[in-house]
Amino acid sequence: MATAVRGTSVDITTSDGTADAYLTRPDDGRAHPGVLFFMSAFGIRPALTAMADRIAAEGYTVLVPNVLYRYGRTPIIELPEPPALISTAADPTLFQRLGPMIEALTPELFARDADAYLGWLAASPLVTDGPVGITGYCLGAGLALRTAGAFPDRVAAAAGFHGAYLATDSPDSPHLVAERVTAELYFGHADQDPSLPAEEIDRFAAALAAAGVKHTCEVYEGARHGFTQTDTVPYHPEGDARHWKALFELLGRAL
Repeated sequence: MATAVRGTSVDITTSDGTADAYLTRPDDGRAHPGVLFFMSAFGIRPALTAMADRIAAEGYTVLVPNVLYRYGRTPIIELPEPPALISTAADPTLFQRLGPMIEALTPELFARDADAYLGWLAASPLVTDGPVGITGYCLGAGLALRTAGAFPDRVAAAAGFHGAYLATDSPDSPHLVAERVTAELYFGHADQDPSLPAEEIDRFAAALAAAGVKHTCEVYEGARHGFTQTDTVPYHPEGDARHWKALFELLGRAL
């Protein structure tokens, strides 16, 4: 049964500075299993904190770090004021501004950050002992996979939704960490996503299977990149509802 939650802002010390983050948990004063929530490129904003609150209401302590903290505290860039929707067609400069920040977040830099995020959860009295779960969106889907590969003993489950560039020809493509993953994985792909074409979806699933990773990969028909993000033009209610069901089933099994 969903419960009332309490959300607050926290700061996390990393080897490269201080990452601001949103923390939310059931408002009952008890410790709960930890969930690390990796944001989409547009950053921490009301739509994302609402998603984190929904997870917390199911009995989890959820941490949403600003993964682009090297460029400043939230908000990283100016976005439309709700109820206006985020649209790359209406504002082509969005990824012109965000692109260099995302590209600068190398796997090596991010591994240091992920270590700090996981360490913060492990040290928090609000989090029960044991491995955590992860969910990630867009940019965050690849980060969820990288974290599961870099810290297999600290991650029990990881989910990613409408991830981009998950199985490219790059020598540091996210799918190449598959052989180090021990967590159960779930990935929900959009079938109308130019950042993850069909051949990459197939390559991604093949890599997980070859590595013996327990996983589920599903393609959501009629969905575009960003289908879970309620404040964006590509939002797809049916795909979003399906994502919640899959995510809660995964977390329920693993945590």
